[in-house]
Amino acid sequence: MERWVIVNPAAGRGKVGRLSGSILKAAREKGAKAFLTEGPGHATEIARGAPEGARVVAVGGDGTVHEVLRGLAGTEKVLGVVPIGSGNDFARMLGLRRLPWNEALDLALFAQEEAIDLCWVNGEPFGASLGIGFDALVAKKALTAPSFLRGMPRYLYALFGVLKALRLPEGRVVVEGEEVHRGPLLLVAVMNGPAYGGGIPIAPMADPRDGLLSMILARSFTRPGVVFILPRLLLGKHLSHPQVVAFAGREVVVEFAHPVPGHADGELLPEASLYRARVEPLGLRVVGGRAGQKGERPLLSPVGAG
Repeated sequence: MERWVIVNPAAGRGKVGRLSGSILKAAREKGAKAFLTEGPGHATEIARGAPEGARVVAVGGDGTVHEVLRGLAGTEKVLGVVPIGSGNDFARMLGLRRLPWNEALDLALFAQEEAIDLCWVNGEPFGASLGIGFDALVAKKALTAPSFLRGMPRYLYALFGVLKALRLPEGRVVVEGEEVHRGPLLLVAVMNGPAYGGGIPIAPMADPRDGLLSMILARSFTRPGVVFILPRLLLGKHLSHPQVVAFAGREVVVEFAHPVPGHADGELLPEASLYRARVEPLGLRVVGGRAGQKGERPLLSPVGAG
């Protein structure tokens, strides 16, 4: 098996760049081919060039993982992760987040592989999260946040920046062919893992090995309403709110009258008025822990109040 290591020097607000020499050297000493990306999209290009069955390791954050995932989705290549990014929600989903980079590299190169669900939206693969509406605006705002802010502080900075101009679009949500919502929508989160935004537990029940998407709908909210629910969201206790409802299913369609922003794994998507997401059960081979396993859940099972 060939082992390829893709290092994004821009990840972690430049932290990976400062470590890149050591990481490249360590990877090559372990028998891997090691590459340094040169700009957006380069990680995808490198990953596509890896031979079938190769183990391809992304060194960086969720953005780097997403780029590498785009280059190997639908193949027999194996994804490994060395999490040195701002959020690391994909790595958190796999139980990898708190490992030192040298231990994470050993694990990514040599540990046993497993399979998790692979998700798609409008033909784009994603590993941990899809956000539509308010949280996509937050992801966009986060790109302009001060460089010293990382993880959850960066998310909160962006959230309060977007809140100033809050306007809810009218939307329609269809899960497994059944309409579950029509009306104002603050956001729709379609999750493979439990967290996004650097650890925000938006879908505590999500399991990347159950063959289902976990969907969180935040319906009609005022600005004060968003502020008041935030502490509950940070504690993962928001699902009891009357304007929050959750569903599980294999596919979901979200429609709006006008284009609304969306993001996949924190990476902005082209704005669209229609988002069609689906899950490919156990369609992605990865290296990681088995944290967060849960039992099966019935399709279309409401979790929040209706």
